[in-house]
Amino acid sequence: MSALFSPLSIRGTTFAHRVWMAPMCQYSAAADGPDAGAPNAWHVQHYGSRAVGGVAHVIVEATAVTADGRISPFDLGLWDDAQVAAHRTVTDLVHAQGVVAGVQLAHAGRKASTDAPWRGGSPLADGAGGWPVVGPSAVPFSDAHPAPHALTVEEVADVVAAFADAARRAVAAGYDVVEVHAAHGYLLHQFCSPDSNVRDDAYGGSFENRTRLVREVVTAVRAAVPDMMPVLVRVSATDWVEPAGWTGDDTVRLARDLAPLGVDMVHVSSGGNLPHVRIPTGPAYQVPLAARVRAEAGVPTVAVGLITDPQDAERVVADGSADAVALGRPLLADPAWPHRAAAALGADLALAPQYERARSFLA
Repeated sequence: MSALFSPLSIRGTTFAHRVWMAPMCQYSAAADGPDAGAPNAWHVQHYGSRAVGGVAHVIVEATAVTADGRISPFDLGLWDDAQVAAHRTVTDLVHAQGVVAGVQLAHAGRKASTDAPWRGGSPLADGAGGWPVVGPSAVPFSDAHPAPHALTVEEVADVVAAFADAARRAVAAGYDVVEVHAAHGYLLHQFCSPDSNVRDDAYGGSFENRTRLVREVVTAVRAAVPDMMPVLVRVSATDWVEPAGWTGDDTVRLARDLAPLGVDMVHVSSGGNLPHVRIPTGPAYQVPLAARVRAEAGVPTVAVGLITDPQDAERVVADGSADAVALGRPLLADPAWPHRAAAALGADLALAPQYERARSFLA
């Protein structure tokens, strides 16, 4: 029996198996007007096709909790009640395939207000499609980025409230899972790392202070959603500049702190808070990071990062490195990857009846 294709239950949600779709920004929402931040036909077909393709859980891309928390003007959002109905078109289609629908709630902080990647991804100036950015301290991401406005304590409280409000909207939109984005150099990660957080108040300095915002956001989100709804947190396990910056030791400690607050799983990625860092990428290169968090913090984990081979994915779950694997680019290239993996591993994965005639091509 395949470990990868065995079910997993968390609180009140059962995932049919352990192959999940990682959140990947599409930069395809309207930038302004009444439809700003709302999913459209692109998002419906994008997420729907991966649900049809056999994943057990679709995690919708980084979805901004405030308009100025978008990575780009073209990001999805849940900062307004008017966006809920469009999100419901995504969750309805995902649910119709028997798939769990999740959403990643995010604030980009000092990395906000940039153009779409295929247009260079450069910072957009205020008044030229962009807006002023914020962060824990007035430390820019790079020489090409503007210095952010350092959030006041009152503004930090507004961020916490925005995450909670977005979580309530996620429930109204039909999402089954909420993931808090505390990775990849976005606002919560920025607060955690001493490279981007040089505050001297209750949100800076010590580990406890630098991670305070993550704990407050998690607490607020947990209170805003039903008790039986899983809450995940995505982390960057290391900034890849150890022993400086945010480290693996820090991540284990944070995971231990988050579990009692109601976090059910930690989705383990890495990097993103510092430019020009050399990351030793390779097949399944982040799996050891997830394995360490699972073993030392005692919390379930999701592994992600260049997991492309079904046998590798099977080993991740079978050897206890993680409880699920999240795929990104492999699913962009092949929405039917789960069906091909199931065939390779001898697992039985139901195919949409409309596509049954293609089963022989998936082996």
